[in-house]
Amino acid sequence: MRSLLIALLVIAFKVGFSQEVKKDTIPPPLTDSLKLAEVIPVNEDSVLRIVNLIPYFTLQVDSVLLYDLQINKPSENYFWYLKNAPIGVKVDKNSGLLYFRADRTFFKSGKLKYDIPYKVDLGVQNLRDAKERFESTFTILFYNTEVIVSKLKPTIGSVLFLEEGDSIRFRVQCEEGSFPIEQINIVTNEPISKFKPVSKCNDEFAWMIPYDFIRDNDTARQKTLLLQFIGVDKFQNKDTASVKLIIKPGINFPLKMLEHKQVSDDLKKYITNLKLTFYVLSKTIKTTKTTRTGFDISSSTTAMFGTILSTTGASVAAKNTGKVLPSIGLTLVPVKEAVAPNRVQEQNTASQIRATIKRLDFMLTENALIGDRDLDILAKAKKMRDELKQSQLQLVDLPMVEFDQRYSQQDAEKYFNNPKVNKKYKLKVN
Repeated sequence: MRSLLIALLVIAFKVGFSQEVKKDTIPPPLTDSLKLAEVIPVNEDSVLRIVNLIPYFTLQVDSVLLYDLQINKPSENYFWYLKNAPIGVKVDKNSGLLYFRADRTFFKSGKLKYDIPYKVDLGVQNLRDAKERFESTFTILFYNTEVIVSKLKPTIGSVLFLEEGDSIRFRVQCEEGSFPIEQINIVTNEPISKFKPVSKCNDEFAWMIPYDFIRDNDTARQKTLLLQFIGVDKFQNKDTASVKLIIKPGINFPLKMLEHKQVSDDLKKYITNLKLTFYVLSKTIKTTKTTRTGFDISSSTTAMFGTILSTTGASVAAKNTGKVLPSIGLTLVPVKEAVAPNRVQEQNTASQIRATIKRLDFMLTENALIGDRDLDILAKAKKMRDELKQSQLQLVDLPMVEFDQRYSQQDAEKYFNNPKVNKKYKLKVN
């Protein structure tokens, strides 16, 4: 067996050696008989271009962009520049290194925004030949994995003190976050009407507070109206801004001025009727007084004349007549009381009417309005109304002379302001 293996090795060695010798003995082929590959001449690139420009960059917030731009020519003879670049995007004018750090402060300040593509103009130019230059564009977009909810910011304070009749007007602005607010709704704790609604950012809210906002049966003397503006983006992220209006009762000056005028007119009319009544009553008292004075003079004259005749009469008939005349004078006294009784009550009533007229004239003057927006209009109208009611109650039994063809208001006014009448009814202090 061993001898067989040795024989096989010897045979293999001989065969290999014979092949190697045979290879060396083969003559090399002639080059003329081979077909060589055709050499194509390559011209140097003469058109300037950027060989590695990426048309679209996407960056996350707080990330850094470093990108080495290259051209097809020696870079030491060219410089780089940018146009319309967003804040922070820079390029090294010598090396073409594009650099940007997406700092979060740029987005918080509103200088940059998420999910908005910014188109940037990029160019490279030969330092020696201004005509040799190449310009292109690329887009850069910033995104943020953290969702920042947009905020609503009304251009007014959070708490306001107002009155009925006041107008309020302000805008609702937006501080945009990851996604812009698409719709704004208003929610209030009290029903309101006739207001200018807010539906999108920078819309204006306007409302005039009606005078019946606080009703008469409300126990509270003021109301709190809470306005809630709810903004929603496309992903239903919400933000709420609240404005609290503390509303106090106000004065409806147009309506209250009409009420004040009506009370003043009623008071003037009542004063006019009182003056006319005073005029008629005073005239009646004066006529009665004249009649009683006539009876007194007649009675005294008759008695005195009878006394003279009874003492100095020449004849018996004259003396007898003189004795009768005093009796006639005494008889005129009951006749006077029957024909023209003393009007003490009427005199007191006339004095009371005159005092009431003076008081009402003073109240009318004292409670006159000062301007179109007198803050005391409610109190003044109430005083005149109360004074008028009190005077009507005091003179409830007085028959008012409102119209009589025999008398006129001018005569009553003239008579009331007559100095003799004033002296007659003037109070005297001893």
